[in-house]
Amino acid sequence: MNLYDALLTRRTVHRYQPEPVPDAVLDRLLLAAHHAPNHKLTWPWRFTRVGPKTRVALFEVGVALKETRAPLSEKARAGVREKMLDPGALVVVSQVLDADAFRRREDYAATCCAIQNLQLAAHAVGLGAKWSTGDVTQAEASYAALGIDPAVEEIVGFIWIGVPAEIPSIGRPDVSAVTRSVP
Repeated sequence: MNLYDALLTRRTVHRYQPEPVPDAVLDRLLLAAHHAPNHKLTWPWRFTRVGPKTRVALFEVGVALKETRAPLSEKARAGVREKMLDPGALVVVSQVLDADAFRRREDYAATCCAIQNLQLAAHAVGLGAKWSTGDVTQAEASYAALGIDPAVEEIVGFIWIGVPAEIPSIGRPDVSAVTRSVP
């Protein structure tokens, strides 16, 4: 797949086959992510490969967070289980925090570029990916389960990777709707 095709055809995958992603493939995806641009060569991203035991712990964190709003039915609990445990791999991407607000913003942008590289590399080898944020990515219990010190690093996202069960299609506005020209 050429780069332009990958850019135009990659989609966020929400449902996965419960098949593992081989370590060698994940190594290549992380290498692609690590080649993202970053101003001042700060290499702000950190990748945490999450194993089965920690994924179960994160599932429990996710369930507990949802149950603070309302009790979960078995169907809803199964949905959280599918989301957290079915994808073949989970990589948590975090960013090393800088005391300078401008540097932190630039490092966040670079980390986002690394995540996009990771997703495009996954797509190029026939895998799907989803960049997930939300309560579970911000919870103290998640940081503890992952061994990430929130005073040093901030989680930018959970990246679910695996064999797609389905690839959604989306409508997208024409590029002219989001482009302006100035003299």
